[in-house]
Amino acid sequence: SGTQAISLLKGNHFDLVITDIKMPGADGFDVLRTAKEVDPDTIVIMITAFGTNEDAIEAMKQGAYDYINKPFKNDEIRIVINRALEKKRLRKEIELLREQIKTSYRLENIIGKSPNMQALLHSIPKIAQNNSNVLITGESGSGKELVAKAIHNLSPRAGKRFVAINCATLPEGLLESELFGYMKGAFTGASSSKEGLFEVANEGSILLDEIGEMPIALQAKLLRVIETGTFRRLGGTSDITVDVRIIAATNRDLKAEIEKGNFREDLFYRLNVIPVHIPPLRERKEDIPLLIEHFLRKNNAERVRFSPEAMKMMINYEWKGNVRELENVIERIVLLLEREIILPEDLPPEIRRYQTFIPALPELTHEGVDLDRILESLEKDYLKKALELTSGVKTEAARLLNISFRSFRHRLSKYSIDDEDGNG
Repeated sequence: SGTQAISLLKGNHFDLVITDIKMPGADGFDVLRTAKEVDPDTIVIMITAFGTNEDAIEAMKQGAYDYINKPFKNDEIRIVINRALEKKRLRKEIELLREQIKTSYRLENIIGKSPNMQALLHSIPKIAQNNSNVLITGESGSGKELVAKAIHNLSPRAGKRFVAINCATLPEGLLESELFGYMKGAFTGASSSKEGLFEVANEGSILLDEIGEMPIALQAKLLRVIETGTFRRLGGTSDITVDVRIIAATNRDLKAEIEKGNFREDLFYRLNVIPVHIPPLRERKEDIPLLIEHFLRKNNAERVRFSPEAMKMMINYEWKGNVRELENVIERIVLLLEREIILPEDLPPEIRRYQTFIPALPELTHEGVDLDRILESLEKDYLKKALELTSGVKTEAARLLNISFRSFRHRLSKYSIDDEDGNG
């Protein structure tokens, strides 16, 4: 009976419920309401021999998946059940993927204990709650998109779309059509109309990566969107209104680009409402071990460890490609590694070569160190490296070290480097 069904629903979980409408006690609509109150994701299929259009409409309004009139064939209801369960499976899969995407760009995944990274991490939640435009600056590979997505995911717009486009990868015409869309017939090959990313991101956020590469003519159209909240598709005659938070990112010095005439000053100030700077990896070396541990976990290599020497070499390296380069190096090492300890010989050649110019400094302990000897060793290493970089041209080597030629020759003599290296 309907009353028994309601009792069962209140104490158990069901993926799918098939209920008649006319039953003793509670009817099918009571069962439907209870099922949806207990678990809104429960699929309810209603069947009846006395169906009306009004009943069917009411059932759908209250959340029924389908409404089937008796008599029906078993194959008919089997198809409906299979379709309903498949739809539920796909919905769960989509929700899981959305959650994974959000998790990938949570604040916890921006790694750093250095003071400048801690300051950045502390500021992101506050920035997220503000609706103003953001300009993220930082070198390539420093994590600008990661920060942009964290800002979006912590903002009131988190339930809406986040879209990103790299302004440096597309020619001007294609970039314009991607951002603003186009109408059918706007250009050769435009066989149908297409939404631009500003429409797709409506009520959400858009990341304009490498904004410094945007052509000057297109900058004027972007400025109009910021100032009026409207734009026109290519070939369109009517304005489209959007509400989009703009997060721009660049590895360029935009003020220098303004001086050169490559970037609009008015656009810069419209974008730079909330400036965010991501420091390069070489300025936060204390974060490198944490990042290495993070990328080892990401590559399912939690048990792998760096030897102290190998870790020191990783920390000393310059990392011109920043976090992206570090991630790629870890992935490559793990792929080729045949043991659980990473030694210096396992590191890429460029990292091993770089170490020849980084003198190993003894650690300061309570036993003390010989500072004069350390400084002499350091000076000698730099003199040798300067000669190596200039192929033995002493005037050029002295210039690299920012000392006079006379002082340079005196130091060479002091350490007998001419005799040692055969440089006359």
